[in-house]
Amino acid sequence: MIKSYLQIAWRNLRKNKLYTFVNIIGLTIGISSCLLIGLYIGHELSYDRFNERSDRIARVTMEYSVGGVVSKATTTGTKVGPQFKRIFPAVEEFSRTLMMTRIISYQGNIFTEKKFLYADSGFFRIFSFKLLAGDPATALNAPDHVLMSSSMAKKYFGNDNPVGKVLQVANNNSMTVSGVFQDVPDNSQLRFDFLGSFSSLDVAATEEWWTANYITYLLLREPGQLEKLHRQVADYMKTPEVRREARLDAGDYLTYQLEPLLRVHLHSSLEGWSPNGNITYVYTLGIIAVLILIIACVNYTNLATAQSAGRTGEISVRKVLGARPAQLFGQYLGESALLTAIALLLAVGAGMLLLPVFNQLSDKSLSLSVLTQPLPLLCLVILYILVSLLAGAYPAFVLSHIKLVNMLKSGFRFSSSGNGLRKSLIIFQFVISVFLIISTIVILQQLSFIQNRKLGYDKEHIVVLPVDWRMHRDYEEIKKAITLDPRIIRVGGANQNPVFVQWTDGLQSDQGNGKKNMTIKCIPSDLDFIKAMGIQIIAGTDFTRSDFYKMDTTDHGKNFRYSFILNETAAKALGWKPDEAVGKTVQKEAPGVVKAVVKDFHFASLHEPISPLMIFLDTQWVSQLFVKISGNDIPGTLNYLQKVWKERVPYRPFEYHFLDEDYNALYKVETRTGQLFSIFSSTAIVLACLGLFALAAYTTVQRTREIGIRKVLGATPAGIAGLLSADFLKLVVIAAFIAFPVAWWAMHQWLDDFAYRVNIQWWVFLAAALLALLIALVSVSSQAIRAALVNPVKSLRSE
Repeated sequence: MIKSYLQIAWRNLRKNKLYTFVNIIGLTIGISSCLLIGLYIGHELSYDRFNERSDRIARVTMEYSVGGVVSKATTTGTKVGPQFKRIFPAVEEFSRTLMMTRIISYQGNIFTEKKFLYADSGFFRIFSFKLLAGDPATALNAPDHVLMSSSMAKKYFGNDNPVGKVLQVANNNSMTVSGVFQDVPDNSQLRFDFLGSFSSLDVAATEEWWTANYITYLLLREPGQLEKLHRQVADYMKTPEVRREARLDAGDYLTYQLEPLLRVHLHSSLEGWSPNGNITYVYTLGIIAVLILIIACVNYTNLATAQSAGRTGEISVRKVLGARPAQLFGQYLGESALLTAIALLLAVGAGMLLLPVFNQLSDKSLSLSVLTQPLPLLCLVILYILVSLLAGAYPAFVLSHIKLVNMLKSGFRFSSSGNGLRKSLIIFQFVISVFLIISTIVILQQLSFIQNRKLGYDKEHIVVLPVDWRMHRDYEEIKKAITLDPRIIRVGGANQNPVFVQWTDGLQSDQGNGKKNMTIKCIPSDLDFIKAMGIQIIAGTDFTRSDFYKMDTTDHGKNFRYSFILNETAAKALGWKPDEAVGKTVQKEAPGVVKAVVKDFHFASLHEPISPLMIFLDTQWVSQLFVKISGNDIPGTLNYLQKVWKERVPYRPFEYHFLDEDYNALYKVETRTGQLFSIFSSTAIVLACLGLFALAAYTTVQRTREIGIRKVLGATPAGIAGLLSADFLKLVVIAAFIAFPVAWWAMHQWLDDFAYRVNIQWWVFLAAALLALLIALVSVSSQAIRAALVNPVKSLRSE
């Protein structure tokens, strides 16, 4: 019997090639979209779960208030880990981590390594990174020990055993390779190629609450202790002893939050050594995958019902021969299962072809090999069963329960209620399509706004070069050599990249309007930084060489004076207008005079409002050179910079990037979201078009007699085509009006995450509706025109 069902199913699929093709294409698109999105979501949800003790690991974040301004940071001081282990019994182990870029040399080969992580000896007792060589208990327990990944071991030593070999790292420090670890999984927040002992750093010898440059991880003794420990930490940080040690004034506070490791990647607003994901985007993509799959199943349902009008004879014969409804139901559901199986195989093939492009868009390294694992394979089987049931259950039920008497009397007809259901499904499809069109337009508008907004500094044609301690000895000579080329406009240096300033410090003022303490972002810079970046001074004057003479370090710095430049927001927070701020004295570690006030510029993501900022003169902290070039001959200019670099900085490779790349990196998540929305919006629209095609085909079959009578009575083909098309366009209009408020609300929620954002314009909704109408018209016009051109004699004779 089953063999007979399959033969009949295959015969029907071959007989109705157009319907079969459209069905298979629709289901293939739907399943392959689900497959790719499912891989992405599965990868996002798997972050850090490879750690055997992941349910006991917490990341410590810092929260503090100075002068009434509350700040949060991922980093902590060096004291947090060891002190918490001493004070709280729930803490079994800690590890402080610091990610740095290091110049590493071995036997004359020099490389710049950007993923060099320092960690305490308890690192391997907390995390489950697999060692291929070395002892995890002792690998980090002494200064100047370093471990490397298997790929780095291959890069530096080939097939030789690296353990015991000596690398020259950074400041001519010799570090002994104490182990090799398996390459870090790409679903780890901590991604590193080298792992050095934290005791190699000078800061390891001291413990401080402040100077927060380190991310601290704790291992708890038992799962479920996090909330209790969190309360204990909050109480401990309020004690007089700790407040005195942290030098906190009345009204200020310092405390720490504990984040479960498994929630950090998708739920934390504070990024660590690698960018976070976003649970909202995971939910959104999951919903889109489900909606696309539902649209594909709806299309199959509509096409199956339209096609079934031509199967009257088959159904009648089967019923006359005694076929029961259950048998008919099984046969037609079997057809759905067969077609879904074909679509599933094609979807896997399409997924293999599209995966490289999808990986590039999503910035992942996903692989379909995961489908061979038990759980993903089970999910794939469940998906197959669900699609077969969702797509085939309704037409199979209807076909198997048609009464033989009615069929022989009047032929195959569906009830008006069934027609209403199919129209409702088409409306549902286009609600999704219009919603996605509006969302995509708004997201792309916001991304365009981000790219084109005036930031208050010049990010175009700025080449960024690294600066290390050895370059400080010849700093001015290097700058001078760079500027000798006429294609170089100006060169300035600073410790912080103006795209994203992280240095936070305290500032104090007492200038007749009351003592004020505040937390402020800081950029240590050289004399030319403001001019190189095109930052506008609105009051006062730029730094001059005479400002260096005020930085008197003799007599233990008794006469040391800084020179400060504030932004507008900082001056306002201190109670001054820009002109009033110039000449005022404020205090950092040492006092200094405000030389100027600059116009506010964005030094963080547009998600955040502009906060107080201070630029102070101190070339010893410069870590980056910003080279403003003309842009007329970029390859030639870069070649010149490389030549100067090899002459002046021969001990490290020439590496550069452009400042606008740093800016664009701030919005990688939003950019990926926009691209994925565009792709899946297009996918939903294509599937919705197939749905309209299905309903148009069904309507044409059902209204054959009506069309023939209208033509006999003088109706023109254009009039009939317009009549048929109008019915479908009404559905799209209804769908648009349903989608408008939903899209408006959803996009307002998304835009609320930006401090600076576009306004949603009315024309976006109109454009989305018109686009949907145009797409719908193109989809149904072929069927409508075809029906209008049929000879009425043939249509009436067949009726």
